[in-house]
Amino acid sequence: MSTVALVDTGPLVAILDSSDSKRTLCVDALSTLRVPLISTWPVLTETAYLLRNRIDLVQRLIRSTTEGFIRIEALDDSDALAMINILDQYSDQRFQLADLSLMHLADRDGIGTIFSLDHRDFSIFRTKNGNGLSITP
Repeated sequence: MSTVALVDTGPLVAILDSSDSKRTLCVDALSTLRVPLISTWPVLTETAYLLRNRIDLVQRLIRSTTEGFIRIEALDDSDALAMINILDQYSDQRFQLADLSLMHLADRDGIGTIFSLDHRDFSIFRTKNGNGLSITP
């Protein structure tokens, strides 16, 4: 049975870029996850920035949102206070906006799994219920 998961920048870069050293690890991990993977525009922006020298990969990234591989969850001004609260709670961690947006979605939408290579930040985070996230791979 596949798992609903948030997806972070690292696995997206690895899956799209065949030269990435984490590609096999991330492609293998996909078999345990339900598609579409859930993400945010800040994550796609960060991913596109890292792939900026490969316009073809940026195009594939954007296209993946229309082809059912990634579902972008909307964030609006009603989500801002919750993200500020996470920043306040973890003020010593210096979370990036992309990671923060995923942490907020985990809380808001009750998603307990994240597809990320960033074990440091996501292993620290606890949802409002006190639960940690399951990090894949």
